[in-house]
Formats: sequence, structure tokens, C-alpha cells
Amino acid sequence: MASPDTLEFTEANFDSTALSGSEPVLVDFWAEWCGPCRAIAPMIDELATAYSGKAKVGKVDIDSNQGLAVKYGVQAIPTLMLLKDGEVVQKWVGMVQKPVLEEALASASG
Repeated sequence: MASPDTLEFTEANFDSTALSGSEPVLVDFWAEWCGPCRAIAPMIDELATAYSGKAKVGKVDIDSNQGLAVKYGVQAIPTLMLLKDGEVVQKWVGMVQKPVLEEALASASG
């Protein structure tokens, strides 16, 4: 079960949730049929809980939100992006280790 802290980003709410505010935003572009995406899902939920109040952590289902995937140039999943002030500051494609994301979130959170 997803963490209540994990946001669901959609084309309808992306600008108002992911791009608003000053905190960094970790976005996980994923799909239900993607095995590696499902494998990292618990880690994304853990990060959402750990960084609650310091950063936003959420997911974009690329099947339901193809426009966002195109806008951000997502060509393979999972793709994770760290946004700061609405700009992509870091991007990872494929499986990524939790300490890598923790370090990126910590440095972006100030």
C-alpha cells in the first residue's frame, strides 16, 4: 500500500502540486506493467514519509499522463527526476539506490 505522503501527480494537478512551492520535488515516472517500477515503489513511499514537510515525493503514471512523459522527455521507465523551483536539477533512468536519492533530496532541501 502506498504511503499517504506519496503524491499522485497528474496532468491536471502537476503545475499546482509539483511546480508550486519552494521545496524540492522527486517525481517517479512509472507504469503498472513495469516490474522495476513496482520494485522501487516501496522505496519511493519510504522517501515520501521520511521527507514529509521537507520535500514533495510523488508518482506520474505514464499510461494515464502521457503528456507529462512527453514534456519531460521520458523514454524509459522508471525515470526519476528531482525538480527545484520548477526546473529539473537531476534525473535518473532505471533502478536507483535509495542513498543516491536521499543524498539528492537532502542537498536540494538545504
